[in-house]
This record gives sequence, C-alpha cells and structure tokens, in this order.
Amino acid sequence: MNPDAEIDHGAPLTPYRQLAEILRAQIQRGDWQPGRMLPSEAQLVQQYGIARTTVRRGLGLLAEEGWVYAVPQRGWFVSDPLPPTAETPTQPTLR
Repeated sequence: MNPDAEIDHGAPLTPYRQLAEILRAQIQRGDWQPGRMLPSEAQLVQQYGIARTTVRRGLGLLAEEGWVYAVPQRGWFVSDPLPPTAETPTQPTLR
C-alpha cells in the first residue's frame, strides 16, 4: 500500500486496517522515528476523513503489533525498539 494513500471506503480492507498499513509504512520508511509522537487522533481524523473510533482501532492494532504506544493525556508514540520486519531479519535463537 502506498504510504501516502487515502482511505478507500470501497476496498475489501477495513478503513482501520488501511490506516494501520499507511502509518506502519510511514514508520518503516523513517517518516516517524522511534520515540517521536505521531499526529494527534484529531489530525488523523481530518487528514484521512475517518471517524475517531476508526483511528483508535488502527492505532490499537499498531500497538498490539508493537509499532506504537499510547501515553495518556499526551498521544501516540513510535515504539523503541521497533518490531522486526521483513527488511530487518531477526537473529536466530540458540537452543
């Protein structure tokens, strides 16, 4: 998915999953560095034309995957360290 893509309400992928993919791609390409605050929920609502609950579900999905975390009364931040991706293979575990 294009990291600058818009939410396609007619796509088979739900809007919150589309948002999660967009933000994940932005983090992976370095637009949002670890420890940096993401745009506010209100900004994401306005930018992508989706409901606040949709934004929260998308951010929640990224949090479950380890990409972001929430700080109450402050906002959402990029995790440090980031989870492993296909571009950064994990080290094999010794048995």
